[in-house]
Amino acid sequence: MCSSVSSDLRVEIEQKVNGKWVKAIQKGYYFTPVQTIPNWERVPWLEATPALFVDKMSSPRAMVSHMPYHLMPSSFFSSKAKIIYITRDPRDVLVSSFHFHRMANFLDNPGTFEEFAAKFLAGKVFYGKWADHVKSWRNPDIGDRILYIKYEEMIQDLRGVIERILCFLGRQLSEDALDRVYEHCQFKSMKHNKMSNYSLAPENFMDSSKSPFLRKGR
Repeated sequence: MCSSVSSDLRVEIEQKVNGKWVKAIQKGYYFTPVQTIPNWERVPWLEATPALFVDKMSSPRAMVSHMPYHLMPSSFFSSKAKIIYITRDPRDVLVSSFHFHRMANFLDNPGTFEEFAAKFLAGKVFYGKWADHVKSWRNPDIGDRILYIKYEEMIQDLRGVIERILCFLGRQLSEDALDRVYEHCQFKSMKHNKMSNYSLAPENFMDSSKSPFLRKGR
């Protein structure tokens, strides 16, 4: 299991919340990598990345995860690593999860929407029930090292969310750089950016012909 250190940043997201937005914001001011390196390499998934690889990442390390609080690595609890937690209306999570299961060949076939909805409501999907996941990350032990963001806030006021994240991370950008990050993080920009839309993923892993990874962004 990889170790957490105080300079780490974890982006913790409830099932099928578009973490690509925050990944882009985190790394957005490094514009060349954002346009040349797939997002799963820039900001790897904690669940899918070997510990040896994570431990060799340069500081500050940025990772993303869907895991509930109690399943985080033991070192996380004693570190001062910062967390950005993103949640979304569970009705939209359900719809997005259904389409993701359609295109992700490493997941079970979702069946009909009604069948998948029944599994979703019963918590018989990856990472369990929506409410349990959200509740786990409202743990008071985390203190002030977590920033809560709603998916809907990114739609309504993306620039404001970018500024909140920068403040949380203790970073400053020039107005020009902030404008560039804002433009890059527009959903339409990411939808057409091959480094963000998973179109480069092998078809036997994610079949975009069944459903695009980035669908509507709303």
